[in-house]
Amino acid sequence: MKKLPVGIQTFRTIIEDNYLYIDKTEVARSLIDNFKYVILSRPRRFGKSLFLDTLKNIFEGKRELFRGLLIEKQWNWEVTYPVIKISFSGGIDSRETLRENLFYILNDNQKRLDILCDEKEDPGQCFAELIEKACEKYHQKVVILIDEYDKPILDNIANIPGALLLRDGMLDFYTTIKENDRYLRFAFLTGVSKFAKASIFSGLNNFEDISLNPDYGNICGYTQRELDTTFAPYLNGVDMEQVKRWYNGYNFLGDTVYNPNDILLFIKNNFKFHNYWFETGTPSFLIKLIKKNSYAIPPFESLCVNESLLNSFDIENLKLETILFQAGYLTIKRVIPSGVGMRYELGFPNKEVQISFNDFILPLMATS
Repeated sequence: MKKLPVGIQTFRTIIEDNYLYIDKTEVARSLIDNFKYVILSRPRRFGKSLFLDTLKNIFEGKRELFRGLLIEKQWNWEVTYPVIKISFSGGIDSRETLRENLFYILNDNQKRLDILCDEKEDPGQCFAELIEKACEKYHQKVVILIDEYDKPILDNIANIPGALLLRDGMLDFYTTIKENDRYLRFAFLTGVSKFAKASIFSGLNNFEDISLNPDYGNICGYTQRELDTTFAPYLNGVDMEQVKRWYNGYNFLGDTVYNPNDILLFIKNNFKFHNYWFETGTPSFLIKLIKKNSYAIPPFESLCVNESLLNSFDIENLKLETILFQAGYLTIKRVIPSGVGMRYELGFPNKEVQISFNDFILPLMATS
């Protein structure tokens, strides 16, 4: 059997080193064919980074990595595109450290694309210069892939003034994408949160949010079908009903899905039922917010919210239900049609999350 890709987010490594890969290339092709500007929010440790890296290799024409996968015969591998990939690291706590981080990322892309930009002061202008020069050099429109687009803001979310300053800096940078439409083939952003339209998204209002698009509900995570087929040799003799109760249940309006990290670690640890996702995926911003704010504990049975609440992460007006949904502690249990759009009944996705919440998060709320 192939090795399990625990913690591996690089598509090339998975393929070349013969790790198990769940084929998401058909949904990748559909996404590329049907959208130009896309944003996807999912909880941490859900496979967003691997999917983004898969897109990078598709656009760069790395056909040798896609042998036998669904996209191999559906994509024109003769046409390749310059890709600008941005992924944020930690330690960004001011506009100046944001500026330094952005220039570090842009310089790395310049080296990879063999392009030298003249702009040394404003990262947004350097970004625009890089886009235009990449298009000219490679005679193809540019692809932009941004992983954890919201990380600098979320890392500072407990400090509202600081978070707002970083938000404004990110807004200036991301507005560059909208202003350079003529040079762009495709842009894809991933993160944990979906900010309110009046916030950072005022500069990204040309992006389409697929986070709750049923056609892309399975874009990240493992489905039951994938466990029953691809993972069957790895789960021989396991009580699958127990596995479902512990780890299935995340609903983004497609099939219910498993967090990939849970399944990989469950198998690696000899089928020990444990709260793997909580230990590796709980975002620090959630803990900071709970410690800082005196949130009233909502009734988690039959908790109903409207669509705007799920999609609206407002730095200055943070709703607990929104935070818990986007962080992965609550999921959609039922869609309720109404005369003014959709309403959603929320609840814990599975036993692991409920245990983790009751044992670790609830006590924080009770003492905050």
